[in-house]
Amino acid sequence: DGCGHTILGPESGTLASINYPQTSPNSTVCEWEIRVKPGQQVQLKFGDFDIDDSDSCHSSYLRVHNGIGSTRTEIGKYCGFGFQMDGLITSKSNEVTVQFMSGIHTSGRGFLAAYSTTDKSDLITCLDNASQFSEPEFNKYCPAGCVIPFAHISGTIPHGYRDSSSLCMAGVHAGVVSNTLGGQINVVISKGIPYYEGSLANNVTSKVGPLSTSLFTFKTSGCYGTLGMESGVIPDSQITASSILEWSDQTGQVNIWKPENARLKRHGPPWAAFVSDEHQWLQIDLNKEKRITGIITTGSTLAEYYYYVSAYRILYSDDAQKWTVYREPGIDKDKVFQGNTELYQEVRNNFIPPIIARYFRINPLKWHQKIAMKVELLGCQFSIGRAPKITMLPPPPPPQNNDKNDDFSDDFIHSVKTLLQTDKTTFTPEIKNTTVTPSVTKDVALAAVLVPVLVMVFTTLILILVCAWHWRNRKKKTEGTYDLPYWDRAGWWKGMKQFLPNKSAEHEETPVRYSSSEISRLRPREVPTMLQTESAEYAQPLVGGIVGTLHQRSTFKPEEGKEASYADLDPYNSPIQDVYHAYAEPLPITGPEYATPIVMDMSSHPSTPLGIPSISTFKAAGNQAPSLVGAYNKLLSRTDSASSAQALYDTPKGQLGPGAADELVYQVPQSVAHSTGSKDE
Repeated sequence: DGCGHTILGPESGTLASINYPQTSPNSTVCEWEIRVKPGQQVQLKFGDFDIDDSDSCHSSYLRVHNGIGSTRTEIGKYCGFGFQMDGLITSKSNEVTVQFMSGIHTSGRGFLAAYSTTDKSDLITCLDNASQFSEPEFNKYCPAGCVIPFAHISGTIPHGYRDSSSLCMAGVHAGVVSNTLGGQINVVISKGIPYYEGSLANNVTSKVGPLSTSLFTFKTSGCYGTLGMESGVIPDSQITASSILEWSDQTGQVNIWKPENARLKRHGPPWAAFVSDEHQWLQIDLNKEKRITGIITTGSTLAEYYYYVSAYRILYSDDAQKWTVYREPGIDKDKVFQGNTELYQEVRNNFIPPIIARYFRINPLKWHQKIAMKVELLGCQFSIGRAPKITMLPPPPPPQNNDKNDDFSDDFIHSVKTLLQTDKTTFTPEIKNTTVTPSVTKDVALAAVLVPVLVMVFTTLILILVCAWHWRNRKKKTEGTYDLPYWDRAGWWKGMKQFLPNKSAEHEETPVRYSSSEISRLRPREVPTMLQTESAEYAQPLVGGIVGTLHQRSTFKPEEGKEASYADLDPYNSPIQDVYHAYAEPLPITGPEYATPIVMDMSSHPSTPLGIPSISTFKAAGNQAPSLVGAYNKLLSRTDSASSAQALYDTPKGQLGPGAADELVYQVPQSVAHSTGSKDE
């Protein structure tokens, strides 16, 4: 009288003390005998253990034995409040006896345990929920018997279940495991949702649940699509029934609730039987064999006709002549499915294992007022080929001295074609819609051609890119010294070093003298034209006429950043480096550091005397004056007229005036030969 919730399956099961999870009554006892297939062992796992230990396990305890009957041997004796059992208790044979004894006590919930064969290494109990596991995805084995009244779930498929829900009970509700057999579940954890719906499925009621941080769903085979009742894929001619309800209303209109009305979610009346008894049926012809994994039913869905079916059986056939009633493996009684509890709600039931058949029948057993329903079938195509008949299966093994072992010989007989013995078939399965190329040799030849072609194409592209890169770099090296895109780059001053001339004794410069009288004959407007007649090797001063100062059109490149005027330029703030300037080198005489080059109209000045040393407007590097190796731009005109081939130069600041020499001394640009157009005096 101390036995509580108990389901003993062929490979797994669940057992609990009486009144669990409430306090167990005094002076009760229960003994469970567990058998699995010969050659296997039993493992026992406790989900909860709370037994009074006030008398040191003398009157209240749980005892586990190897074997059954008088020959059994004790494995262990356990008691304690909130006792944590580490690991699993494993038997030495395929038989185990579990004995529970409850003495005089005032508290203690008792226990709940699960068992399975030892090949199920990831066994969990019916009390485990998703929040106890940290992995985002995991596989566990659920024992049989996890539809328990004291566990709860929230949610449904495909939206998911709240993380506080029992994993195994949710698996039964989702139709991925059987409450009678148990099975493997593949769980995926994801972010929670604000609201969890409630539904009735597989005799498990899911309640509405609030927001949670996470939820879980199950990975399945995907064979849960609709088979065509709602969509109309199944034509009306393939839906028949044992009888049809027909009557005339008060207005004299004839109402016929035909079988084709039994389509889920279709507006209007359902199918209803003319006579309400246990011999009525609704039959669906799927046109060919299908894998049927579930069924969804509703009542009449008409408020004025409160009709629905509350319980039914399922029959199936290949020829519509010989019918088989659906049974669960290991059970010798027909499976009775729970139907609707009201006329609107959709109720789902799954078939584990699935049914393989063409003809499908629903046989109502219980109903409210009249037999009336709408249905939809779940499943997928079945193209593996027909399963062998039941007569082709090997005979079951003889019983093992105990009538309880007869269940193992009849485990799968009830399902006929439900369990496919594909490993025993000797025929080649039919393969449809294949995309495999029939000739393997053609594939090899095609690959032999395509691979070299692709290699050549990619090699050519790479070579083109490399050549383009080299050509681009070579072009940059040949650009002018005042190519603006080049100067816009960062660190342009360091890049200028490659353009600076090297000092050489053979290229020592000699002063070239120009007569100021010849210069004075030039008109101011001729200067810009002469400056553009020949591109200089170095940047030319972009000035003309009688402009007194250099501003934005100066040949000196300002620093990066804002565009500064000539007065803002200070090229000597940076550390002094002994390098050659890219435009003009300072003359070897000290003077004002920031003299401004002045272009003047020499026609209004008297001749200046020769030999007056010019003063550089550029600061020399270091304390010593640099040598006369400069980089002044050579401004020479190479026009056809020798008389007009005169250039206007800046007059060195501070040295010109009355009585100055007639000739001015300038430096010849380095590495440039003396022009034949200049006059040396």
